[in-house]
Amino acid sequence: MARYIFITGGVVSSLGKGLASAALGALLQARGFSVRLRKLDPYLNVDPGTMSPFEHGEVFVTDDGAETDLDLGHYERFTGVSARKTDSVSSGRIYSTVLEKERRGDYLGKTIQVIPHVTNEIKDFLAVGEDEVDFMLCEIGGTVGDIEGLPFFEAIRQFSHDKPRGQCIFMHLTLLPYLAASGELKTKPTQHSVKELQSIGIAPDILVCRSEHPIPEKEREKIALFCNVRKDSVVAAYDLKSIYEAPLAYHAQGLDQAVLDAFDISPAPRPDLSVWNDVYDRIHNTDGEVKVAIVGKYTQLGDAYKSIAEALTHGGMANRVRVNVEWVDAEVFDKSDDVAQHLEGYHAILVPGGFGERGTEGKIKAAQYARENKVPYLGICLGMQMAVIEAARNVAGLSTAGSEEFDHESKGKRRFEPVVYHLKEWVQGNHKVERKVGDDKGGTMRLGAYDATLKEGSKVAEVYGTTAIDERHRHRYEVDIAYREQLEAAGMTFSGMSPDGKLPEIVEWSDHPWFIGVQFHPELKSKPFKPHPLFKDFVRAAKDMSRLV
Repeated sequence: MARYIFITGGVVSSLGKGLASAALGALLQARGFSVRLRKLDPYLNVDPGTMSPFEHGEVFVTDDGAETDLDLGHYERFTGVSARKTDSVSSGRIYSTVLEKERRGDYLGKTIQVIPHVTNEIKDFLAVGEDEVDFMLCEIGGTVGDIEGLPFFEAIRQFSHDKPRGQCIFMHLTLLPYLAASGELKTKPTQHSVKELQSIGIAPDILVCRSEHPIPEKEREKIALFCNVRKDSVVAAYDLKSIYEAPLAYHAQGLDQAVLDAFDISPAPRPDLSVWNDVYDRIHNTDGEVKVAIVGKYTQLGDAYKSIAEALTHGGMANRVRVNVEWVDAEVFDKSDDVAQHLEGYHAILVPGGFGERGTEGKIKAAQYARENKVPYLGICLGMQMAVIEAARNVAGLSTAGSEEFDHESKGKRRFEPVVYHLKEWVQGNHKVERKVGDDKGGTMRLGAYDATLKEGSKVAEVYGTTAIDERHRHRYEVDIAYREQLEAAGMTFSGMSPDGKLPEIVEWSDHPWFIGVQFHPELKSKPFKPHPLFKDFVRAAKDMSRLV
């Protein structure tokens, strides 16, 4: 049965809980233990799938089709353990389930209350799969004291009480502010944060203290004394140049040892950190740099494209180069026809996914620039669709080519010839899925991992080293196969298809050094110790381009 580690955030700052959780998971793995990481979020959305990236950053998608918090991306990147639907839950999901049970009569007419009905539902969620791993790391979103999070804190308090003694511990992340005027670190916010946690019946076993400056021994002793934890369980978390330094940094500060001591695991296996030493070496010992332009619509918020940015970093590590990402707002091309002014000097161009018509004309121009100037191009999801529309308009003679999505936004007024259409049905496993334009938005896209068959001799088959792949999807619009013959006659190759041959998965230009568009999201599977093949080769192409410029 799994041991549980509950990770909470302080009243001043909970920033970094996801990274601390992921790094701790990686360290426990390095010692030979199996782990699974979970996220409990206090927001009332049933899932993040309908939330704007400005609200919640990137939506991470699992193999089994869950739309989750971006922290699950960190968990996967650091541990290599594929997340599942059962690894993420929100207050909205919990309340929705409780109300469905009440309507169904499961509670036999009882009055429904937060305690015990909501807290019991949370505890049931926590217990799923506990016999599969050695450690279950559960991060509680938000900060202690948030009214939305109180049911989660009560649930984990009850859960730890229900389990045998020594089966659950609590890790609390806080901030030690530095006052430059007096030249001192202030421990009082941490003390108050712990006091708030203790007031709801939870006493932390380990404190992770974020700090810009070294924590003097005197302050460490003070924190331990007034927060009722062992001194060696006060772990410093300093700012890092790269998030991938976190496992080594936390190990140096003794986080994994503090966890093992809290569980009284002794003697403990020594950690094998060779993977993370190699990652560190590849980050800090590079043979050059490449400049990659990401042309998107959420460029003001880097978290909207978190997995893409990290996958590019992984590709750089594989090629021993530093990838300098620059965000280019797709809408700048609406104000200027001089595309070269904004894209000259880049060694590669990436157009990511997105929804809605805003900024799409700029993405189409970026695809055209990359095609005509032989600049490596990677189009993801909407980025692939924009590359197809560009090819249809400028090469295949379909001057009014566009997407049904844009016509739907204009209340059905027909403005474009829809080379991209609303996906109405597809095969998932052994059954057919059907969708209508007017369906609810949440959870109704083509979500999760699907197989694809690659064309023999194509660029993507060479990149992957196989003709059978599976990748994660998140989209409701698809390139129309009816235009395949016309587009291929113009030179665009449909090099990846769904197994039934009905849904285009990958397109490429065979007369281009590196131009690939994919309907799926390869960035979701990339890891620092196992870069995704597409990103690895995309950065290699950018590296080759940098030597030609």
